[in-house]
Amino acid sequence: MKIIPLILMGCGGVGRQLLQHIISCRSLHSSLGVHLRVVGVSDSKSLVIASDVTQKELDDDILAEVYRVKSVGSSLSTLTSLGESQVFSSPESRTKVLDIASILGKSTGLALVDCTASSETIGVLKGGVDLGCCIVMANKKPLTSTLEDYDKLVSHPRRLRHESTVGAGLPVISSINRIISSGDPIHRIVGSLSGTLGYVMSEVEDGKPLSQVVKSAKSLGYTEPDPRDDLSGMDVARKALILARLLGRCIDLGSIRIESLYPEDMGPNKMSVEDFLNGGLVKLDNNIEDRVKQASLNGNVLRYVCVIEGSRCDVGIQELPKNSALGRLRGSDNVLEIYSRCYSEQPLVIQGAGAGNDTTAAGVLADILDIQDLFT
Repeated sequence: MKIIPLILMGCGGVGRQLLQHIISCRSLHSSLGVHLRVVGVSDSKSLVIASDVTQKELDDDILAEVYRVKSVGSSLSTLTSLGESQVFSSPESRTKVLDIASILGKSTGLALVDCTASSETIGVLKGGVDLGCCIVMANKKPLTSTLEDYDKLVSHPRRLRHESTVGAGLPVISSINRIISSGDPIHRIVGSLSGTLGYVMSEVEDGKPLSQVVKSAKSLGYTEPDPRDDLSGMDVARKALILARLLGRCIDLGSIRIESLYPEDMGPNKMSVEDFLNGGLVKLDNNIEDRVKQASLNGNVLRYVCVIEGSRCDVGIQELPKNSALGRLRGSDNVLEIYSRCYSEQPLVIQGAGAGNDTTAAGVLADILDIQDLFT
């Protein structure tokens, strides 16, 4: 039986779903000869670890209780009597993670699994790299930090998995890595990498006002609580930066041209969420409607995409042919077109659900299992 010890950082929607996946897949993993030994789980304030990380684990009853406590918004610090476990508070929890990494890193390939949405995990992840740990990320911020941080995190590529930073469970990173390692130069990537903005753009194409579509997307749970977090394009920009750096571009977020769908005077520091939804959003309708009509006259459609080509890395609305993979996109799917020497006339197209806690957690779980052959 192959044992993979791991520490989960982050108990939000993705982290909690990952715990559920681990528990529900015990029988499947056993038939594959694999066991995921969860030795620790942390949130932003606390860390719960097994009493003896070299031999024991947080059993499924404890993991289920962690899921329950975090689902109601409580801190892991409230878990004071959970079997053979210990609870540590920040900042001691970060030190404790690295202590465990020093014990299990090089000998077992301890996986540090980052399902947070925070840049505060960067120090722990970099420490884990030095201690021989495997790094699995759904969190985009570490890989979109400084180039110095990025270079450290990718310094041992065989011990790094981060598929879910770009396309949730879609094989985006692995496909690009396979093309690169084959010696086939990638010269252009165009992708719709936001399920929210994919839905918005396909709906306005049908003639619906942007304000109505955004409100519908919010009610369906597609957007963040403040839809401007999606409409700003920053999430897509981070994904684009990860892809550009994967292609060898030495750039940072400031190098990317980002088109926001709302003006600066409607930003979060100028207007409340309620005011934006009830008064600001409707003011954006005419501009988008005009652009949709002009694109249609040109035989095209509008999509919110990232474009990586040469030194160019842009994020924003583009006119695209109706019959292209991106032009046919409907709903909240992600679509990526990869152009290379071998895929010059007909690009490699990757399409599917690119968002959602369940899909993203499944992608993280697959990444964890993918590192099993690195250690005996």
